[in-house]
Amino acid sequence: MGAHRQPGPDDPTAGAMAGKTRFDDIYDRPDPRAYFRRLAPYDYEIPHHAQGVFRRTLADRRGAAPPGPDGDPTVLDLCCSYGLNAALLNHDLTLADLYAHYAGEATTDLTTSELVDLDKEFYAARRRPDAVRLVGVDTAANATAYALAVGLLDEAYAENLEHVPPSPGLARAMAGVGLITVTGGIGYVTHRTFDALLGAARLPLWVDAFVLRTVPYDRIAQSLAAHGLVTTTDPDRLYPQRLFTGPEEQDDAVARVRAAGDDTTGLESAGRYYTRLYASRPGGR
Repeated sequence: MGAHRQPGPDDPTAGAMAGKTRFDDIYDRPDPRAYFRRLAPYDYEIPHHAQGVFRRTLADRRGAAPPGPDGDPTVLDLCCSYGLNAALLNHDLTLADLYAHYAGEATTDLTTSELVDLDKEFYAARRRPDAVRLVGVDTAANATAYALAVGLLDEAYAENLEHVPPSPGLARAMAGVGLITVTGGIGYVTHRTFDALLGAARLPLWVDAFVLRTVPYDRIAQSLAAHGLVTTTDPDRLYPQRLFTGPEEQDDAVARVRAAGDDTTGLESAGRYYTRLYASRPGGR
């Protein structure tokens, strides 16, 4: 889930994303209302499934030494967009709550400034006592600015790490990061982004990435391995992402998944994108 850069022709995943519908017009608005309203008909749901996974991973990571400079390890959400994963990780909220909030009538007529004021209170009232420090990275400056303004992110960096190294601020923030999460960016970001982030890491780093079955993850896993991380996945544990926008997108996805040697029966062939969770740990922990 994020404001995604269109892959360039030299990207190893460029072909894998060619048949996927682009939603460029909703990824960098001043607030997330258009994002939720546009994706609602397609039952975009992967953040719901990631919520429990990320909370369990964070609990495990908290138990692993050493902590960050401020105690708990910081989480970095890659392709964070409007801070949806941060909202679900650190607050007593469901994805359905967020759809109701942003796609409902109560927020329809508000200005962005009024929505920001409302959301500061909305999230503060639902903040979990075990909330973790959270850094967001995305190429979408408006989206990350919103997430920062309403308190979903502690730091936000609108940077394209495919082409430039981390800014000094992001490099400093990486010193406290112990977990990287991503639900919608693989295929739009490649191993180059992970190399840039891990090159600035100072703590033992864990990575949880939900990846569409249409997109190869091998090259990223190789880069993570070069930084001492072992990546595992359960090929039989799949997580639905969203409905296809139409038959062309579905046909493309089915063809790609079958070309990778996977069965699409009851899955992509039934009308949805599906993802796998790739978990990377130091030494395969």
